Amino acid sequence: MVLERSELKKKVCVIGAGPSGLVAARELRKEGHVVVVMEQNHDVGGQWLYEPSVEGEDPLGNNKFLKVHSSIYASLRLTSPREIMGFTDFPFLVKKGRDMRRFPGHKELWFYLRDFCDWFGLRELIRFNTRVEYVGMVDSRDSCGDFKWVVRSKLKDDSEVVEEVFDAVVVASGHYSQPRLPTIRGMDSWKRKQMHSHIYRVPEPFRKEVVVIIGNSLSGQDISMELVEVAKEVHLSAKSLGISQGLSKVISKHDNLHLHPQVESLREDGRVVFVDGSWVIADTILYCTGYSYGFPFLDTKGIVVIDDDRVGPLYEHTFPPSLAPSLSFVGIPKKIIGFPFFESQAKWIAQLLSGKTTLPSWEEMMQSIKQFYQSRDDSHVPKHNTHDIADFEYCDMYADHIGFPHLEEWRKELCISALVNADANLESYRDSYDDQQLLQEALQSPHFTQPIM
Repeated sequence: MVLERSELKKKVCVIGAGPSGLVAARELRKEGHVVVVMEQNHDVGGQWLYEPSVEGEDPLGNNKFLKVHSSIYASLRLTSPREIMGFTDFPFLVKKGRDMRRFPGHKELWFYLRDFCDWFGLRELIRFNTRVEYVGMVDSRDSCGDFKWVVRSKLKDDSEVVEEVFDAVVVASGHYSQPRLPTIRGMDSWKRKQMHSHIYRVPEPFRKEVVVIIGNSLSGQDISMELVEVAKEVHLSAKSLGISQGLSKVISKHDNLHLHPQVESLREDGRVVFVDGSWVIADTILYCTGYSYGFPFLDTKGIVVIDDDRVGPLYEHTFPPSLAPSLSFVGIPKKIIGFPFFESQAKWIAQLLSGKTTLPSWEEMMQSIKQFYQSRDDSHVPKHNTHDIADFEYCDMYADHIGFPHLEEWRKELCISALVNADANLESYRDSYDDQQLLQEALQSPHFTQPIM
């Protein structure tokens, strides 16, 4: 018997109303599903909903459920030009009266997400101030052999837990909240201030301090450039001293900014000892060491596990083969042009749930995952970088699963242009660039000239 479209309508819970959750909600509703989005904060945006107050949050993020979701600091600006950031049918346009820069501050991207939500009427699907406490499988399966899911949630400042059953769950809760920390000898007994960049907001609390920043990621570099204006000394510890031309220029400009190799140990007298034997006495250690995947609410009976930040097994970073398509993840991959990729994930999930398309067999999916892991191992990619894609070809191959358009060439080229400029001109790349021809090509493309649907 062929199922009618209405019979394939699913009741779907989307966890999170950030970029990936919003586009998932839109695509699911387009396919006729009944969508409930559960968002722990008071508005949309996820990571892009700035939270100035970090009172009560553990400075190293040791709580199972974090009180603060966003890791954005006050001065943060985008590292990619706005032209490449938008969803395929909703460009990130310059609007008068707002931040009109090509690399705007974080608030402008939050405005964009709010505009997206309102334009497509998604707000009515979202339960705000609602934290998901538990997601687990119901013992029985539905008529198609798929799992059903019990979801327990509760409103902020309310002790009552609400329990509901859904046909499918889409996890879109982000991965830039749970601090990832190194293991350093003496770390547990070091008496002075230690914190992760997750709760860094403004430089003023560090005035006249000696600060050691561990990790020279983009946030580590940004925060170093900000702190150097107020701190007595800033010591940046990097895995490799082979740094970019741009960072080298910054260090040469500031007498109170120093580069060091990795930290060897922390001493009780306040010393931070580096592997080359040099040391400083510091007031604060700030860990800019990235984030870990965490789904404290999710119980899959061990089917989906996180092993050194490898979430798996996931077919194409999206579907656990044994639970697909009733459980899926949007937004796991990193080092990609995120919004179009999240959109392609959302379309695939929505079409699978409505029966428009199907997945390969369990055996084929597991074999694909095994081959992918092997390719990462062969390329000497650490396990914790499993989901770092950094590959336009992969994004295009992913899109082929559902006939989603490939990334436009101008989008790829603008992305590379910004990366090259940032590498050479760390302090100025957001305000000084030489890609006008590419920019004009982008602005004349259908992405910007088509009517918004």
